[in-house]
Amino acid sequence: MEVIYLLVPLSLLFLAAAVWVFFWAVKHNQFDDMDGPSRRILKDDRDERSRRP
Repeated sequence: MEVIYLLVPLSLLFLAAAVWVFFWAVKHNQFDDMDGPSRRILKDDRDERSRRP
């Protein structure tokens, strides 16, 4: 039962580190889509043509 006194703070420390890494990645634009715009130009637009009158 004494091990819980070590595991709870350790898990909170890991949680805090994970949250910090996530916000660091968001702040430094690690989640920007660099491939999407270059692939979108190659995408077939048949669906848009069929919707037009």
